[in-house]
Amino acid sequence: MSDPAPAGLVEGVHKVYPMGGQEVRALDGVSASFSRGSFWAIMGPSGSGKSTLLNLLGCLDRPTRGRYLLAGRDVSSLTDDELSDIRLKHLGFIFQSFNLIAHLTVEENIQLPLYYQGWEPARSRARVLELAGQVGLTDRLAHRPAELSGGQQQRVAIARALANDPSILLADEPTGNLDSTTGAEIMELLVDLNRQGRTVIMVTHENHIAAFSNHRLLMKDGKVERIEGDGS
Repeated sequence: MSDPAPAGLVEGVHKVYPMGGQEVRALDGVSASFSRGSFWAIMGPSGSGKSTLLNLLGCLDRPTRGRYLLAGRDVSSLTDDELSDIRLKHLGFIFQSFNLIAHLTVEENIQLPLYYQGWEPARSRARVLELAGQVGLTDRLAHRPAELSGGQQQRVAIARALANDPSILLADEPTGNLDSTTGAEIMELLVDLNRQGRTVIMVTHENHIAAFSNHRLLMKDGKVERIEGDGS
């Protein structure tokens, strides 16, 4: 049975940026439905709008026109504080550059979202240990990012993204700074998380990375060129 409220739904979304006295259309009437528990790859050439779309889905930006429904709630016109609260409680982010805090340990990096949510220390510590085990880093909790390989840093980033038990994981070129073997390991981890029921939406320009997904949204010039897979 299909879920009546998809994880994310964009309807006629436009995003226009003023630039040098002109308007740049980053998104031009994009509509797509991201069903719960699906794994999406958003693809397209540079300037196609794929990163802009990911930012909108992650509530890091808002559309100029159109609607974005997150789990059935229209978040298109929420305030910055309301969007921040949604990001903290419902979304997880994985970046190409990892975005770890250099002076914090692995444990402290994973714990950060829980700290901002006000978790009490014992509960927070238990959650960090659970997540570190899930990504294979239990023996690295006292290390700092500079002491880890690129693959290990991305695993920390994934554990941090999972800390708040998000309904959607958003990944922007998650293997872009990794060698092919390590990249494949990270993708297998994302596939496993998807099999556990999480919705994963990933931007990538590489076909062999997109092959790990079961849906593709191909973009060109700010529009959806085509959708491959079941988007229901």
